[in-house]
Amino acid sequence: MMSAPRILGGERNGPYVLICDHASNNVPPELHNLGLPETELARHIGWDIGAAGVAETLSEILDSPAIFSAVSRLVIDCNRHLDALDLIPEISDGSVIPGNLHLSAAGRSQRVERYFKPYHDAVESVILKREARGLRSILISVHSMTDSLAGIDRPWQISLSSYLDRRLADPLLVALRNIDGITVGDNQPYDLDPTMDYSTPLHALRRGLPQLQVEFRQDEISDSAGQKKWSRLFAFALDNAETAH
Repeated sequence: MMSAPRILGGERNGPYVLICDHASNNVPPELHNLGLPETELARHIGWDIGAAGVAETLSEILDSPAIFSAVSRLVIDCNRHLDALDLIPEISDGSVIPGNLHLSAAGRSQRVERYFKPYHDAVESVILKREARGLRSILISVHSMTDSLAGIDRPWQISLSSYLDRRLADPLLVALRNIDGITVGDNQPYDLDPTMDYSTPLHALRRGLPQLQVEFRQDEISDSAGQKKWSRLFAFALDNAETAH
């Protein structure tokens, strides 16, 4: 059964297109939770905790569309290339994923067709419809990160990931760092790597669109209040950044 991606505010006229590759920890019933207990799917290995709530709030504040993946990153990671080893991970942060072990080529292809392609088709559809209406898009890929990984603490409450095109990243970093009391990362702990990341290169880099990936630390956006707080801060910084539209 196909799990359809969600499009929020597809006709909104704001300058941004928000995407959320790891919005959900949903596993379609036919995959039987991938053999995992609910406690594992609720962890960061199952999704980007809080990211969907941030993207929803930003979509409203920025009057811009948002597109959300419909399945857990353990079903298929919508931000990985189709030949990536972790496209359908067998192990994630030390946890074995039984439903992904020894998956056949046909099983992999089925997940690509049912869950991966519909999400990226939805993003393409939104961008192309905006182009047809004469609207240029700035792509923002919304993610979240753990407060520590492999025993290493992450001091950044928010981090921007970019590649060679810094049209959005540089002024936004300045605007965020002008806000008292927050620690901002620049390509820390993750940069934007076209050999690893899939969504932003596919939908923005190849079109020459301004773009970035943003990581919010999960302990900051684990509830609705935190999601609203950081959405407002981020939107405020965007408004104060002298970006090239």
